[in-house]
Amino acid sequence: MKAPDVLTVDQALSRIHEFDDILDARSPTEHSLDHIPRALSAPVLNDAERAEVGTLYRNESGFVAKRVGAALVARNIANLLDTQFATRPREWHPLIYCWRGGNRSGALATVLSRIGWRVSLLEGGYKAFRHRVIHDLERLPPALEFRVIAGRTGCGKSLLLHSLASYGAQVLDLESIARHRGSVLGRMPGEPQPGQRHFETLLWERLSSFDPKRPVFVESESRRIGTCHLPESLTLAIRQAQCVVLEAELGHRSRLLMSQYQHFVAQPDMLDAQLERLTELHGRETIQSWRLLLGAREFDSLVQRLLDEHYDPTYDRSMQRNFTRLNEATLFKLDPTQTAAVNEVAMSLLDGTSAEPRQ
Repeated sequence: MKAPDVLTVDQALSRIHEFDDILDARSPTEHSLDHIPRALSAPVLNDAERAEVGTLYRNESGFVAKRVGAALVARNIANLLDTQFATRPREWHPLIYCWRGGNRSGALATVLSRIGWRVSLLEGGYKAFRHRVIHDLERLPPALEFRVIAGRTGCGKSLLLHSLASYGAQVLDLESIARHRGSVLGRMPGEPQPGQRHFETLLWERLSSFDPKRPVFVESESRRIGTCHLPESLTLAIRQAQCVVLEAELGHRSRLLMSQYQHFVAQPDMLDAQLERLTELHGRETIQSWRLLLGAREFDSLVQRLLDEHYDPTYDRSMQRNFTRLNEATLFKLDPTQTAAVNEVAMSLLDGTSAEPRQ
């Protein structure tokens, strides 16, 4: 039977859509920390087995470790054939990788190719892919033409990005990728954030998909979204880009935020714990006054005070300090709770029409 095709990372990525599956032969934990987009976990050693083989290498010898490891790998590949790969057709064409050396992926690729499947093997494994991600995250952002959607919290920036995407615009939704709304209250319940490596892989995947001849719309974000940090090159490219500023009335912003943060309404204790984190910044007296509103379930008043006393001053200082073209921005006034108003701004941006020049 034909031996597996060995591909460099450039060759594999240029043909990535040709593969029916991408198989990650590393352990489940390695896969969970980061993996090539679309890759399925197909471990030839689980976490405990990998630790066992590593201990044998260190404490006994390479020969003993390889002998024990080979037996474990053989059993696990047999199990994969009986379960995960049992229904794959004759024409199946997978790409397989492991960490770097190719022992785990090579064993799996050899067996699958001997069965008769057309198999490709990634030279250098995940480590080669990771190097490519790091390189591209430096290279791609400066080559893109970003359009920054700015505006105070609750002005509908994320809604505008969704609207632009629905009309076919190129959109980089950083909060969606990070699974966080970007503030001290921005954690999304039940949605853990990706680790930093996987966040960067998700960013790389999105940035790689963009046409550099067309603008990319992105929200004005800080360097950190929850626990995820933006690459420096992306931060600089966004901060030097042309801006559009949204403006909305305080009451409209409050209503939008209450509709988006219903988990705090349902679980006020969770909001109370988050407010505690702002004590050092605003002082015990201010925090206590916010808590009294929370205890009385006066959410509209609480949100308006949070906007006026915390979010707006913080946002304004950050924008003036970091976004070099903010004073050139076009201003759009809207009610973000009205879908038609958000869509109208999106169509205006795509048509290239402007609203009011920023004063």
